[in-house]
Amino acid sequence: MAKQPMLKFVQVDRDMPIKRAADERNTDFDEIYAEFAKAKAEEQSSRCSQCGVPYCQSHCPLHNNIPDWLRLTATGRLQEAYEVSQATNTFPEICGRICPQDRLCEGNCVIEQSGHGTVTIGAVEKYITDTAWEKGWVKPASPETERTESVGIIGAGPGGLAAADMLRRAGVQVTVYDRYDRAGGLLTYGIPGFKLEKPVVMRRNEQLEAGGVTFKLNCNVGEDISFDEIRAAHDAVIIATGVYKSRDLGGPGAGAQGIVKAIDYLTASNRAANFGDSVPEFESGELNAKGKKVVVIGGGDTAMDCVRTAIRQGAESVKCLYRRDRANMPGSQREVQNAEEEGVVFEWLTAPKGFAGEPVTGVMVQRMRLGRPDATGRQAPEVIEGSDYVEPADLVIKALGFEPEALPSLWGCEDLPVTRWGTIKAAFETGATDLDGVYAVGDIVRGASLVVWAIRDGRDCAAAILEKFNAGKGAIAAE
Repeated sequence: MAKQPMLKFVQVDRDMPIKRAADERNTDFDEIYAEFAKAKAEEQSSRCSQCGVPYCQSHCPLHNNIPDWLRLTATGRLQEAYEVSQATNTFPEICGRICPQDRLCEGNCVIEQSGHGTVTIGAVEKYITDTAWEKGWVKPASPETERTESVGIIGAGPGGLAAADMLRRAGVQVTVYDRYDRAGGLLTYGIPGFKLEKPVVMRRNEQLEAGGVTFKLNCNVGEDISFDEIRAAHDAVIIATGVYKSRDLGGPGAGAQGIVKAIDYLTASNRAANFGDSVPEFESGELNAKGKKVVVIGGGDTAMDCVRTAIRQGAESVKCLYRRDRANMPGSQREVQNAEEEGVVFEWLTAPKGFAGEPVTGVMVQRMRLGRPDATGRQAPEVIEGSDYVEPADLVIKALGFEPEALPSLWGCEDLPVTRWGTIKAAFETGATDLDGVYAVGDIVRGASLVVWAIRDGRDCAAAILEKFNAGKGAIAAE
């Protein structure tokens, strides 16, 4: 009888790739986890219980066939594992690095519920695709038949790029328009290198270009080209701009020098640290934490990116203010742990009420307690009267989340349908809007969300567009 390759979660403990020591990783922007070796990846994959109802798969926005590629990895069939992995996910090596697995696949692993420790799904996913790149298994699009239809995609973030990849592989002519000088959106300029090293993103951009996707960068829709011009040039248009407008914070002194937006701070750091760009605001110290007392306001993943970036820039101290407690913060618990290891101090149940100094010298803080649940079911923070204090700060970073820009007015397209929150109204699963041939995907539809959801939306939208093209005129070979 053949030896059972799976169900080893009883004999084999959960193990993660080696994490670099905090005092070592604090000095650079390299990823903090080492790669799994082949034997370790096979061992950890063999812990999967191959359960009949795989909750890891059903709780993954992409419904990745996780048990299948874990079994293939455990039995040494790595190229097949990669083929299964990439069949449902355009960027598995990126999701393996930045998805909050503790809230999605790993958090719903059956053996985790039984007390044996979840399978290290994210680390194995990363290992599979990194190996595929090394072995040359990852190929650019090479459609059997070129089509005459063209699609314009506004926004080169994960949603737009996922749609571009699927459409191009089907032979559609694809042009991606983006305001920045490099494609990738927040993957390139928002997420720090210690979570997602930039060559990982750049090689995907290069692969898309090699497969025939046309990029028009430094192209601001509404200024360099009009939305109507893009619509006229293509058979369909996908809006995948994401949400970049930072939520603001009021109170006395809110306009003081030294109070900055998270997106500006992270973009400057990524340009300087990861690409070697000249960034005047970074070089002047305006967007540089070196030697400063830093206070970050917020409790999401963007706040975690900011506090950990400030540590690496050589801040004197880094504190994070969040109005709820640790159990109720929206950010990844794994990221909180990493930040604490690196020297970040979290001040739970605190909220700013104003700022002192010009330039800023401190944050006026009020202590909070959790009261009755609000409309979302979460306990609402309440102010504890008489508990105010001032937290010294030379640099305050606002990481309060993002809102959509007013696209109808920015683009001169007042009939573009939006919700009362400013997000675009689009059909579930297809991304179709009420404007003929116009689709929307990702955060500009959902509001600020996860990269994996943007990829899902991009893939679903591409499938819907292909279905419409095929129903209309079929695959027509280009001259």
